[in-house]
Order: sequence, then structure tokens, then C-alpha cells
Amino acid sequence: MHHLVTLAKETVEQYVRTKKTISPPAELTPEMTEKAGVFVSLKKKGQLRGCIGTFSNTTENVACEIIQNAISAATQDPRFPPVHPKELNELEYSVDVLTEPEKVAGRKELDPKKYGVVVKSGDRRGLLLPDLEGVDSVDEQISIASMKAGIYHGEPIELYRFEVKRYK
Repeated sequence: MHHLVTLAKETVEQYVRTKKTISPPAELTPEMTEKAGVFVSLKKKGQLRGCIGTFSNTTENVACEIIQNAISAATQDPRFPPVHPKELNELEYSVDVLTEPEKVAGRKELDPKKYGVVVKSGDRRGLLLPDLEGVDSVDEQISIASMKAGIYHGEPIELYRFEVKRYK
């Protein structure tokens, strides 16, 4: 297991058991010192169990983003009840570290396997990670990201793409 994933796992286990937030490791690896948006995904028996993240950094480094977002994925994802201690042994973790989103001119510059997408309209924005099971077209990707942001079909949108380093 990659050390970023280990940090997410230890964070969730500690928080779910004790409601205490762990500190970042004393010795940060180079990836942990970067500033970037991070998504933490939890799966149980192959099904999504929680996924929360940040578009860009909101804390001092990737280690702190992982800790913050791992707790949120386990306890704040509105699609799921908070993770229960009995579930901890069944969870699988992944951590996505995002590159800075770049504005694109249109759909032709997107690829749902390679790039994640941010759809923006006014102050609403929705994000969808790349290479997700069941998302095979740019239109599906844009539609899902728009729905997450409450952006309706036909509203003017801006598109941004980003890449991720996915750790499992």
C-alpha cells in the first residue's frame, strides 16, 4: 500500500474509533509536501462508500489535505451514512492528487480516461475524477459533473481539465 493511502487509512480508522484527528507524519515524503487538491475515495465490496476532495489545496500540504478529506469521506459524504467501526476492515482506499485545473476551449480537449473535468457556471462548479468505472464518454463526464453542481442542460458553462496521480 502506498504511503499516501496508508495515511488515509490510518486517519479514517483513528477518527472513526476515537473521533480524534491524527497529525501528519513527522517525516513528510516529497509527495506529502506538495500543495494540491486531493480526493480520498472509500470503497466497500467494490462499491463506493465515500468520496470527498478539494479542487485545489485548502491546507498547507498534501498530507494535511489527505487527513482532512479522509475524515470527510468517511463521515460527511451526503450520499452515505458515516462509516461505522465494524466496517473498517472491509474498506479499500484510494487517494487522487490533482494537477491544477486548466481551462479548455471545448469537449474535444477532454478525455474521460485521462482527464478529470470541472464544469463551471457562475459560482457553481462540479468536478468528476478521470477514469471512473461506467463513465466512458466526455458527454457523460460533463453531464455528471454538471448535475453535481446543479447546472442544468443548456446553461452556459466553462470547462476545465486536470490530471490525477491515483494511489491505491
